[in-house]
Amino acid sequence: MITPALSVSRPGHERRNEGGRAVSADESATAWALAARAGDPAAVERFVRALHRDVVRYVAHLSADPQAAEDLAQDTFLRALGSLHRFEGRSSARTWLLSIARRAVIDSLRYAAVRPRSTGAADWQTAVEHAQPTGLPGFDDGVALLELLAALPGERREAFVLTQMMGLPYADAALVSGCPVGTVRSRVARARATLIALLAEAEAEVTAEGTANRAAPSAA
Repeated sequence: MITPALSVSRPGHERRNEGGRAVSADESATAWALAARAGDPAAVERFVRALHRDVVRYVAHLSADPQAAEDLAQDTFLRALGSLHRFEGRSSARTWLLSIARRAVIDSLRYAAVRPRSTGAADWQTAVEHAQPTGLPGFDDGVALLELLAALPGERREAFVLTQMMGLPYADAALVSGCPVGTVRSRVARARATLIALLAEAEAEVTAEGTANRAAPSAA
């Protein structure tokens, strides 16, 4: 059985093990995965619970059909649990799981190319609204982060979501995306530049509309 000291915590948070050493959320999730691999049924539940939200956020932003985010997450965990015997902890369980999620999304997109489903903007917003971060400078004032991200090319959006929203190290994001670290850094930099430009454009439009509205009564 796995030590109770490695309990579930959110990414970026730390706990202490029995020896007093700080244990990150990634280390905890990896420990649960290894324990689940060894046949601990309680560890399976804790592993899924620890990483479920990350998987839903990732597939919701990456998929062309975010309405199916929960289904894609379920598919990801079914694949992961079926492959646990091959997980050796060489990377974090989160990195390993997001790589599986990426393949699940790709398979979903291939299937959708044959049998497309229509998804409205309202469905997309419902699917990812709960995962949208708060407190990011410049992403309020009526400008939805969702809309800005949707304007990015897929590879840049993925790199930005993995590193800037989910907090994955660049090296781990490169493993998930299957590309060099330098490519991830370049995609993030380009995504940032695009988002800044789109934000400035949106803010200019809001300012122009405000000016026009203030001028309208005097013109009458």
